[in-house]
Amino acid sequence: MNIALMDESHVEQAIALWRRTPGVGLRSLDDSLDGIGKLLRRNPTTCFAAVLDHQVVGTVLCAHDGRRGHMYHLCVAANQRRQGLGRALVRAALGALDAEGIRKVSLVVYSDNSSGLAFWQSLGWQLRSDLTYLDFAIEAQD
Repeated sequence: MNIALMDESHVEQAIALWRRTPGVGLRSLDDSLDGIGKLLRRNPTTCFAAVLDHQVVGTVLCAHDGRRGHMYHLCVAANQRRQGLGRALVRAALGALDAEGIRKVSLVVYSDNSSGLAFWQSLGWQLRSDLTYLDFAIEAQD
């Protein structure tokens, strides 16, 4: 197993992994080859892919604006779970953010994704009950 900086050569397999994984929300514009390529070019040191036998079996996208970080699409293939791969991907992303001087990170978990929420809480992430999440689609697509 190799955890490597994600680059555009990983994106097609990453999208396929996300599509077959329950609990991963995708948006056709942002989670396209172009959309993920744009994120990787803007954040070349903070996104990672776990690769086994030339196959992407895990991912984490992580980006920052110079002040705060945000994680997206932590995902591990069903047959590779419970081996510490998700934790290793999170460590890699947090280490990369730390190296860039980012000290606070957020993420979104679907309310009905109890296993995802339990995973994040097991790593020490705190559920915020004092916030309400809002978003706005500049270009409305799924």
